[in-house]
Order: sequence, then C-alpha cells, then structure tokens
Amino acid sequence: MIRPATLADLPALLALEQELFGPDAWSEALVREEIEGPGRRFLVADDLSGYAVTMTAGDIVDLLRIGVRPDARRAGLASRLLEELLVDTDGASRMLLEVSVANAPAVGFYVARQFSVIDVRPHYYRDGSEALVMCRWLPGAAREQTETAHD
Repeated sequence: MIRPATLADLPALLALEQELFGPDAWSEALVREEIEGPGRRFLVADDLSGYAVTMTAGDIVDLLRIGVRPDARRAGLASRLLEELLVDTDGASRMLLEVSVANAPAVGFYVARQFSVIDVRPHYYRDGSEALVMCRWLPGAAREQTETAHD
C-alpha cells in the first residue's frame, strides 16, 4: 500500500536515503521539509521499502526523488509510486525530472512511462556528470494545448 509519509517515518527514510544515495543523500532537515512543506507530496510504501517525492510550483510538478530499496526492486513499486503521484497533480500541465545520463535503467524506466528528454544539464552532479531533463505532459494538458491552438 502507498501512503503519505509522516514524521514518524523519518528515521527509516533517512536510513534508506543514505543506503540509496550515499554522499548525495538528503539531510534530516531536507527530508523533514519535503514531508511537511507546502506543495510537496512525499509518498511511501507501507513497509518503507520505497518512496517518491514531488514539488508543485505553478503548472509544473517536479519529481524530486524515487527511491526503492535494492531488495525490493523489479517488483513494480517505483511504477506504483509514480502512478500514485500522477493521480492528483493539482491541475499542473507537466511533470519534470532530472536523471543521470549514466543511469540507463532509470532513463529506460521514465521513457517507458511517457517521459521524453527535453534538455541536458552539463556538470549537474557532484562527479561532474550530466543530467537529462525529462518531461511528461499530464492528463488533460495536451488536449488543452490543442484546444487552445484551435480557438
């Protein structure tokens, strides 16, 4: 089951963040801010084997993180988390994310879910590697653009 994160989840989320992202893990203050902050959605699997975080600003939803414990991967959890985030997007027109060009499995995951590359950010990560900026139009957005173009 997928549910909103609470502050009671903080210790487990910090441990998972450290396991998944090492030196690039979010701090306790940042995880707390993402759980409580306005415009944020922080969803977790009930067993805390994975989580996903978005921030909405205007008509854009930024997918900030999807993380799944290694022993829970390839079971559809990341897909379920993303699908849940796509259910309620507060009228946003698109979802954006950054992903390392070196992370082929993640790039493939997003492409298979209708994200496309719209830009490249050079030297985005601590090691100097590039990030792909990917975008997915949200339900209703493409239709609204088409309708507006024909008015």
